[in-house]
This record gives sequence, structure tokens and C-alpha cells, in this order.
Amino acid sequence: MRASAIVRQLPARLAAGAFIVNAGVGKWSADQEAANRLHAMAVGTYPFLSSIEPEDFVKMLAAGEIAIGSLLLLPVVPAALAGAALTAFSGGLLGLYLRTPGMRKEGSLRPSQQGTALAKDVWLLGIGVGLMLDAATD
Repeated sequence: MRASAIVRQLPARLAAGAFIVNAGVGKWSADQEAANRLHAMAVGTYPFLSSIEPEDFVKMLAAGEIAIGSLLLLPVVPAALAGAALTAFSGGLLGLYLRTPGMRKEGSLRPSQQGTALAKDVWLLGIGVGLMLDAATD
């Protein structure tokens, strides 16, 4: 990867990476109530997760967030790999937004007040796709 590409990608990678690592670190020590709430929301969208205990789910989610955030923060990780990981992660988050009742205004993609917290994750998708496109055209 050329130095100019690293410099060009650095702001987006730092912003997204730091945000995601922080989210993962916060979830690592989640209490039972938070674990149950996060698990229930995820199971509502992705039923196959029902076989995982809430505490285990939150630990795996936290570890995944820390790993993806770290990929973004380390400039030696190729942009295509970091972008693919971020795109997959943000796609999962946007799946929650699109499939969870009450997250969107009736008949629209626009978020409800309750859905804004998930809808804002579209910026992560944009960064992930941008990193992959940048790598493909570099």
C-alpha cells in the first residue's frame, strides 16, 4: 500500500476503529440485564443466535468489535481486509435497524426516534465500502 493511501484512509480508519473498540470494551463487562437486552434484540433479527447464552453472546460481540476496531486502527492491515470486515459488521447492524419493529417510520426507511441509534451506523458501512473501493483502485 502506498503511503498516500495510508494517509488518505487514516482519518476514517481512526474514527471508526476507535469508536468500535470503545463499544467492544464497554460490552466486555456488560451486566446480566444489558446482556439479556442485547441478546434479545439480536435474536429478534437473527434467530439462529437463540442457541447462544446472552453472556456468551455479549462476550463474542465484544471480542468481535475489539478485533474489527483493531483491524481498522492498525495501518499495516490492508484496506481491503479492514473494509470488508467493517462492511460485514455494519451490514449486521443495519440488518437490526431494518428488521426490528419500531426502528423506522411507518412505510419509510427514515428512522424513528428509537431507530436513530442504529440508523446512524450507515456511516460505518460507507467507510467500509470506501476502504474496499480505495484498495481496488489503488
